[in-house]
Formats: sequence, C-alpha cells, structure tokens
Amino acid sequence: MSNQRYPEEFKIEAAKQVTDRGLPVAEVAVRLGMSVHSLYAWVKRYSKPTEQRLQEDDQQVELRRLRAELKRVTEERDILKKAAAYFAKECG
Repeated sequence: MSNQRYPEEFKIEAAKQVTDRGLPVAEVAVRLGMSVHSLYAWVKRYSKPTEQRLQEDDQQVELRRLRAELKRVTEERDILKKAAAYFAKECG
C-alpha cells in the first residue's frame, strides 16, 4: 500500500464507523481503500477523549525532542572523550 496521508477528520469519521455504527473493521477498511492495521490504530487513537489524546500527542513531541537532545549530547560527550584521550597521549 502507499504511504498516503489522510486528514484527521477522515480518520475520525472512519473510526466512528467502527465504534459508533458497529461496522466490521475489515469492511470499513476495504470500502475506504486502506489497510486494516491503520484503521485499528485510528480506532484506538480516536476512541480516547480529545483532551487525553492531545496530552499524549504533547508527550510524544516532548519525548522525540528529548531523544534527539540525548543523541546530540551523547555524540558531543564521545567527541570530547576522544579529544581528551588524544591530548593526554600527546602530553604524556
């Protein structure tokens, strides 16, 4: 399948067809031309209250930022370790 991006309204409506109307996930996925896996993920995501979903989104953004910062700081530390070892060998 393609990596097509769907608008959030589309995702919400697709999830509602499963949760509110009680239609089978496979049927809705086929009718909308998407993967069953994606629809299950949308149902899981959009069945939560909006406030909780937004809070989880904020947490995910913060987690990605912290992971990127940790990677950068770890690389800087490794460079400094190598530089310190190089200069210690030169001076000693």
